[in-house]
Amino acid sequence: MSERTFKAVDALIVDKLNLSDPALEGALEASAGGGLPKIEVSPPYGRLLELLVRISSARRVLEIGTLGGYSAIWMARGLPADGRLVTIEHVPRHAEVAGDNLKRAGLAGRVEIRVGIALDVLAALEAEAGEPFDMVFIDADKSNNSAYIEWAIRLGRQGTVIVVDNIVLGGAVLDAKSVDAGIKGRQEALDILGSHPRLLATAIQTVGFKDHDGFALALVT
Repeated sequence: MSERTFKAVDALIVDKLNLSDPALEGALEASAGGGLPKIEVSPPYGRLLELLVRISSARRVLEIGTLGGYSAIWMARGLPADGRLVTIEHVPRHAEVAGDNLKRAGLAGRVEIRVGIALDVLAALEAEAGEPFDMVFIDADKSNNSAYIEWAIRLGRQGTVIVVDNIVLGGAVLDAKSVDAGIKGRQEALDILGSHPRLLATAIQTVGFKDHDGFALALVT
């Protein structure tokens, strides 16, 4: 099957399952207009994130890598009225666009955007000693994937769901000789997901709007 077919099937899924609306389309348009890279999750993936929030009965969600807030909108929609999503973004301009998108989606009161280097923000969250996160979505610089997974465990609890995006990268994860930090970060993520004594994990390849990629899904035990 061709890449064209994969994308056509994704388009059909979006249409049949009503995976688009003015708030989501507006977020994509504002992100593109603001010069943000077009690397947000696909609509079917966004709905999957929302479903995972709902299925896990999550009240507190942590996102590492906000971009324009598209995935944050999906996940925040899955939260109960008293739920909270904390999302971390390194680039102030991205955080500004995300804040506007979340406000237009009517979700600004449910989402807190923290701007800064993710590892520093994660340490600050631990120091605050707040309630554990019920779900963690990791979609930031891939070179730090293993560190982000460790933080997800530390800031989570038994039963916390962890999702790691872009784990396949068109099969580049197979290149054992690669010196690319992003590829090595993906490989290290799979290593820790498979070896950590507190994680039960799998990884799924995907095709569609985002070409050939995939995500990992883990449960803290």
